[in-house]
Amino acid sequence: MPKNKLNAVEERLRQATDKTADWKHWGPYVSERAWGTVREDYSADGSAWDYFPFESSHLRAFRWNEDGIAGICDRNQNICFAVAFWNENDSILKERLFGVPGPKGNHGEDVKEYYYYLDNTPSHCSMKYLYKYPQAAFPYANLYQENANRDKSQREYELIDTGIFNDDKYFDIFVEYAKAGPEDICIKITAVNRGPEAAPLHILPTVWFRNTWSWSNDEVKPEASETTKNGITSIELKKELQSNYTLYCEGLPDVLFCENETNNYRLFNAANASAFTKDGIGDYVVNRNHSAVNPAKIGTKAAVNYSFDIGPGESREVHLRLTAKALPAGDLTHGCKTIFKKRKAEADEFYAGVIPANLSDDAKNVMRQSLAGLLWSKQYYHYIVKEWLDGDPANPAPPRQRLSGRNSEWKHLYNDDIISMPDKWEYPWYASWDLAFHCIPLTLVDPGFAKRQLILLLREWYMHPNGQIPAYEWALSDVNPPVHAWAALRVYQIEEKKKGVGDRPFLERVFHKLLLNFTWWVNRKDAEGNNVFEGGFLGLDNIGVFDRSKPLPGGGFLEQSDGTSWMAMYCLNMLAIALELAIQDKAYEDVASKFFEHFVFISDAMNNLGNDETELWDEHDGFYYDVMHLNGYQFPIKLRSLVGLIPLFAVETIEEEWLEKLPNFRRRTAWLIENRKDLIDDIACMQQPGRDGRHLLALVNKERLQRVLQTMLDEDEFLSGHGIRSLSRFHKDSPYFLEMEHTEYRVEYEPAESRSGMFGGNSNWRGPIWFPANYMLIEALQKFDYYYGEDLKVEFPTGSGKMMTLWQVSQELEKRLCGIFLRDDNGARAAFGDTETFQTSEHWRDNLPFHEYFDGDSGRGLGASHQTGWTGLIAKLLKQTAEYTRKGPSREES
Repeated sequence: MPKNKLNAVEERLRQATDKTADWKHWGPYVSERAWGTVREDYSADGSAWDYFPFESSHLRAFRWNEDGIAGICDRNQNICFAVAFWNENDSILKERLFGVPGPKGNHGEDVKEYYYYLDNTPSHCSMKYLYKYPQAAFPYANLYQENANRDKSQREYELIDTGIFNDDKYFDIFVEYAKAGPEDICIKITAVNRGPEAAPLHILPTVWFRNTWSWSNDEVKPEASETTKNGITSIELKKELQSNYTLYCEGLPDVLFCENETNNYRLFNAANASAFTKDGIGDYVVNRNHSAVNPAKIGTKAAVNYSFDIGPGESREVHLRLTAKALPAGDLTHGCKTIFKKRKAEADEFYAGVIPANLSDDAKNVMRQSLAGLLWSKQYYHYIVKEWLDGDPANPAPPRQRLSGRNSEWKHLYNDDIISMPDKWEYPWYASWDLAFHCIPLTLVDPGFAKRQLILLLREWYMHPNGQIPAYEWALSDVNPPVHAWAALRVYQIEEKKKGVGDRPFLERVFHKLLLNFTWWVNRKDAEGNNVFEGGFLGLDNIGVFDRSKPLPGGGFLEQSDGTSWMAMYCLNMLAIALELAIQDKAYEDVASKFFEHFVFISDAMNNLGNDETELWDEHDGFYYDVMHLNGYQFPIKLRSLVGLIPLFAVETIEEEWLEKLPNFRRRTAWLIENRKDLIDDIACMQQPGRDGRHLLALVNKERLQRVLQTMLDEDEFLSGHGIRSLSRFHKDSPYFLEMEHTEYRVEYEPAESRSGMFGGNSNWRGPIWFPANYMLIEALQKFDYYYGEDLKVEFPTGSGKMMTLWQVSQELEKRLCGIFLRDDNGARAAFGDTETFQTSEHWRDNLPFHEYFDGDSGRGLGASHQTGWTGLIAKLLKQTAEYTRKGPSREES
């Protein structure tokens, strides 16, 4: 049942939803990388990394959005605030995070910094961020060179490998925010010298306007200027906004001003629009160039220069306050400290209601940081494709090739929103199937935001007129797995469990838009009209023998086990939503019947393709494979991968009481079952009631389920000590290869970084453990157990002789996944791998990045180091491990 009284954090969420107080107007919406993105690429050949590299980022104004360290901004990114640093050794200010771009990393792009999202609440009234800043000169050249020297068989060369953190010669810099009101933000920056000697540090809190005036001929330029109010140094921020702001600064610091405009002279040997360009503050601080900043103390970018010599083990603290109101009477620092203390207590109270009390302190820390990472990864995302293609009035026209190049078929797309990002450095753009997974753990803390995210991608200015959901910035037309319906249903169920009532208008709204997307899939991705789907790479990047997003060699095409299974799952998700809606509106019975029928035909097609009866199911191996069509012949691609496990995702249970309430649906399903037995012999299709009279719809019947699980739960195949691998370990000693057109295509088990350059070499589905796939498998096992219960037990692990129900297997998999982050008996975390500093140092070991994927053998974190997006599912898994005390889950839990 819902609680009667809301705590302070929940009350602010309610006010934000009701629009009585806009507590979310300001948040951590600043990207950690805007350079090297598609949006900033105006080249003829689409080489985004080369067109706008890191070396230009401090010199060049961004067109579409801003970046910074621990940054915040308002919802429309009119004003930004972030923190810059200088250790008196670096050649440039540390204003943004560094990393190697895609072409220069031996495994694709990779951020080469250490930063952590320590805390956040959903209204962003209490936020904490940690950045580790070396005291020696940052090794930019060394990182470039060593990564260039390494091939794909070697590990990535990381910042810790350079030795720059040896002897703890670095600063821990904590950046914290606490809101006194929706437009009133207290800021605290604390620098701690972890090293053995005193070291200098400049802390430069920086405020600036996003450049909107350089691209238009009629945009009014805003202005920041220095003032003194009540004896306190401050920066006035004036723009045609609903509110103007003032940044109040502790002490009597030196305030520096320049313009957020490109240094054309340094970049292009051309005239500058202003003498005080974007890099002016850095030029002044680092190079002592006094002419680089405006002596009149006005501009569109300003920084407060605090300079310290910090002794070993000592710390320095700076307070500021960014507010649209007059500063309250009294001491700035004392006032901020009072707000911080209050908001911290409120955050603790809120999370005490989210994080189960019976979790260990270590697990509580992991869960809270994972949720903080999700909330920190919100970003203001701006990309108006038509304007990007056509160019801006005040600038030269882009190359004509763009008009028929990347994303040219998405001219309707108008992105100008706060969106949950997979990661704000390596993936500072939304990805539709990533976002669907984000919404599951986000619902634990902010169901309203999760629902709005799912609706947003279905709005008419996002979804293509043909019904396709945009995939991601680099190729909006790529096809991601259709998980939107699944996510919407799960968000609905989780919120219903949390609040005692489900949001039916949300579910209905999503359902109608998804009907358009489902129709797009049926019309565009079933080439032969036989209910078997291609789909392309479907988010799995290099898992296959070929790049499945490109034409296959010899003109062939694949009947995809995963593509078809995703569509079967999509049918069942839509069926489940329709049934939920039909309980109150019988008109949805007809739609439910349609999805039931479509599921049956897709399921039959998985087992019987056309007149040749080529099956995606291989009876000899007891596994599902893709089938290659080439020159009139068909043959299976016998690669044991996640592609053959995805059929398990297509499973749903139907309660007997639902059928009693929906007689028309029951009658139609009964007719199909009775009269088309040829379609349902090989699938689970409500033939017999199971536990508690439930009915089962699944792509795999009981016999095939057992055979697939026998392979999946084999430690020499898919089962790792840390979850389910994406490719069977069988292929370590038995690589799969196929020769076509005098070329050998080969796939081996690769537990860690990819040795393939496919998709830039920065993603690997050939062995590592991925959280979203594992989460779906766990959920599928729980649904099967909800039907079979004690009537179905399997060996876990295969060959051990230890029999378990599928519920028990799901619990064991959850424990293995959680164990990636939790300390083991020796105090080590698998995610940290063999990096001793991370494992043992008191200042590192409890600060957690949430990686994109994990080594299939060791559990070491790989890929994007802060992709808390879908790896944020760890929060939901930890909550489940603490709360599940019965033998099986209820419907909303499964």
